[in-house]
Amino acid sequence: MAGDLLAELRATDRDRYLACLLMPEPVQADIAALYLFNAEIAAIRDRISEPLPGEIRLQWWRDVIAGERADEATAHPVAGPLLDVIARYRLPADALDRLCEARLFDLYDDPMPDRAAYELYAGETASALMQLSALILDPAGAPALADASGHAGIAQSVAGHLMLLPLHHPRGQVFLPGDLLAATGLSRETFLEGEDSVRIGTVISGFVAFGREHLAASRAATAKAGGRGRLAQLPAAIAPSVFARAERLGASCLRQSPQPSPLQRQWRLWRASRMGSI
Repeated sequence: MAGDLLAELRATDRDRYLACLLMPEPVQADIAALYLFNAEIAAIRDRISEPLPGEIRLQWWRDVIAGERADEATAHPVAGPLLDVIARYRLPADALDRLCEARLFDLYDDPMPDRAAYELYAGETASALMQLSALILDPAGAPALADASGHAGIAQSVAGHLMLLPLHHPRGQVFLPGDLLAATGLSRETFLEGEDSVRIGTVISGFVAFGREHLAASRAATAKAGGRGRLAQLPAAIAPSVFARAERLGASCLRQSPQPSPLQRQWRLWRASRMGSI
């Protein structure tokens, strides 16, 4: 079972798979189950042509987490292991439910209102996933990492949305906060038009700066906490490389992802695991 979970994670989320391999072997499969759950719901928008089927799929997962679809969950290759992990580590089901609720935003093309809304979205998704992983890695020490996980998840989300700009932009999704757009004289519509390369480059730089602020805050908070729970933040280790590439590309990020090479991403993850900090 452990091998199956890791193999599936390798096929669906390469970076989190590599991060998982750098964690203690006894918990790798458990964290892989958590990561696979995240991959399942994050990919819903890519598998639907309209929001309603996506809402139905998210509700199915919320029902599973609430214990209302036991027979279906047992037969599901991800839901079954996820419920087992929730039970063994006493993970807070409400955090997983809020993660599903936050992902409703992905199904629509509504603009991200401002940085506060973005922080809430990232906090309920990437940050929550890190804190749940920390509870698996180090149940006793995880509470001390809540602040660090919160900031690291936001930084990781910024990096992720920068890398996905070539996918999101053509279909009308704008995750860049509206207050950053407005500060550069852009709106959702003019950003999607993609014609004002100077202002688009400026807003991308502002989004990068926003991500770097949270990355720095995460490092400061992590320095105050110990334990192997810090490994939960490994997926954010590639953020610095993404930020640097996005700044260089500017408006070209709409067409060319600032994603670093596989070798560079792997090195970043390995280095962070050895240093104990992203």
